[in-house]
Amino acid sequence: MSYLDNIRTFVRVYELGSMSAAGRDLRISPAVTSARISQLEEHLGVRLFQRTTRNLTATGQGRAFYPGAVSVLEAVDQAEAQVMHLTDTPRGSLFVAAPLGVGRRLIAPNVPEFLDQYPEIDIRLRLTDRHVDLTTEGLDLAFFIGLPEDSNLRIRKIADCERVLCAAPDYIARRGMPASGAELVERGHECLNLRFPGATEFQWQLQTGEGPKRFKVSGRYECDDGDVLTDWALSGQGIAMKPVFEVAEHLRDGRLVAVAQDTPPVPVQMACLYTHRRHQDPKARLFMDFMTDRIGPAVRASEKRGM
Repeated sequence: MSYLDNIRTFVRVYELGSMSAAGRDLRISPAVTSARISQLEEHLGVRLFQRTTRNLTATGQGRAFYPGAVSVLEAVDQAEAQVMHLTDTPRGSLFVAAPLGVGRRLIAPNVPEFLDQYPEIDIRLRLTDRHVDLTTEGLDLAFFIGLPEDSNLRIRKIADCERVLCAAPDYIARRGMPASGAELVERGHECLNLRFPGATEFQWQLQTGEGPKRFKVSGRYECDDGDVLTDWALSGQGIAMKPVFEVAEHLRDGRLVAVAQDTPPVPVQMACLYTHRRHQDPKARLFMDFMTDRIGPAVRASEKRGM
């Protein structure tokens, strides 16, 4: 096993805090993960981790070694990027995360065309509506809708996304058609909410005559999967706030209807997050360029069809 592989394994074990998690991330067995760490410790003559049956923690030597190990890997990545610039043959695995709706409707359908153009690149696409951490999860790029939590990351804007408050005709027949955000709150409408671990109260930011305003809505339904909220809305369970591109087909065929149109949701941006060093990677930049060229027009076309 190469010394560089051992360093790479150490970094992932350190960041993930688990041999098994690092092995899964690197697609190697637990035995290989453990062997690489043992070889590195033997080479350095120190113990990098304290291991028990339940816990794994970095030693003082491990904590001291980590920043330098990361710098080594970054230097190798940058050197490889320079070679790829010269040879024009980007290769390797690209780890990409995206929200479920964005990934399923906009990114995944375009991946085969990208891989046809760049046959030596592998795409590892992870779809989740929760917030992801690029560093600890070993991601190259993360698409998102809204505002990023980490201001230290770089942002590549793709499009502004119109959103809509929508419900099924069956729900409107039972509960009435709300005209504004104020009516959503005053009449106790059932609002379907996207919620993640650690989230606090629900507030929908809507456009009013006095500018954007937050409305504290309520409801018995919540989920961390945006498509589940759409299914609940379609079955008449309540009102959902959705990007138009995700529900354009349902709006067009009348299965969902726009509500509270006096105070429509504030548009949000769709963008891609990446670290500074990832921007030096040709395959990451190629993937961002490729998806930007396709996602922006697709979002705008969906909005025209849906509204």
